Amino acid sequence: MSVIGLGTWQFGSREWGYGRTYASTTAEQLVIRAAELEINLVDTAEMYAGGESERILGKAIIGDRDRYFVATKFAPFLPLPSVLVSRSYRSAARLGISHIDLLQMHWPNPFLPVSAQIRGMATVLERGLAKNIGVSNYTLSQWLSAEKSLGHPIISNQVHYSLLSRRADRELVPYAQAHDRLVIAYSPLEQGALTGKYGLDNRPGGVRRMNRHLKSGGIAKAMPLMSALAEVATAHSASISQIALAWLVSQPNVVAIPGASSVAQLESNAAAADLDLSRAAWDHLSSFK
Repeated sequence: MSVIGLGTWQFGSREWGYGRTYASTTAEQLVIRAAELEINLVDTAEMYAGGESERILGKAIIGDRDRYFVATKFAPFLPLPSVLVSRSYRSAARLGISHIDLLQMHWPNPFLPVSAQIRGMATVLERGLAKNIGVSNYTLSQWLSAEKSLGHPIISNQVHYSLLSRRADRELVPYAQAHDRLVIAYSPLEQGALTGKYGLDNRPGGVRRMNRHLKSGGIAKAMPLMSALAEVATAHSASISQIALAWLVSQPNVVAIPGASSVAQLESNAAAADLDLSRAAWDHLSSFK
């Protein structure tokens, strides 16, 4: 699995404001270019644009499926085993693949025990529909409970993790590093807040307006960190976003799945995997909490 992946929430989703040509043209170009850049991890979910993200991704990987590690997520509104199995087959059909490399529970349903929710994952493993099982937005205790109930390794936990969202530092990352598991960081650039693109006089529109880090108070609070990122970026002849990604993936057992609005942005994200941050630079950035 590549340490930089490609998140595909934006495939087919109107709220990003990318327009029709993005879904019909750019999205496929991104997936093809990702493989050329040795980015094999592509992450989607059945609820992204009502399954349209899975369909777009499936169309893009036709004929080249073996170059990709395909991850998708089940939305546990009704996480009964029969529902999970049925909807996993539907995800595989939309993706045009015989098996899902990583099937993840999108979040823990608060109304049912974790043990009951995870039970259906055993069936998808037995049938070969999924090769690996993961969870998303789980606490460490929920992750451990799910794995105990499944009786099989749950290899990953996909969580909100970035220089501006550090909760995973406390337990999830140390656990993953100690037990050969993965933390998959989504929103690693905070929807643009960690790119240097936006400021108090340049607020974003669309879905990004809901991100607390892109509100006026969040932008002002992040200014010391953004200054530090700019300094480190200059020292490494890199962009601010590349340094923010490198901070994440330089840690063992952490991978990141940024989205991309263009092939150029994808290429920039991919280059972050090759940046060699000094320990002093990493520690300096880590001090902003």
